Amino acid sequence: MADKFTFEITEHIGTLSTSAKGWTKELNLVSWNGKAPKYDIREWDPDHEKMGKGVSFTAEELQTLKNLMEAKV
Repeated sequence: MADKFTFEITEHIGTLSTSAKGWTKELNLVSWNGKAPKYDIREWDPDHEKMGKGVSFTAEELQTLKNLMEAKV
């Protein structure tokens, strides 16, 4: 069985979309297992108790992603 993990949304930055079932895809700063918060994109249920798979970024990684996206546009 997988180890239990903890999380805390330290800052809600924005909502990217909302599904018909009320789940929201969000960009948040999330602290996983008490570590320093990372930028995180994933879907959350309306109560933020359940989550979908997502991806987390350091500030440097998020800046690199932004630069890559700007170069494509």
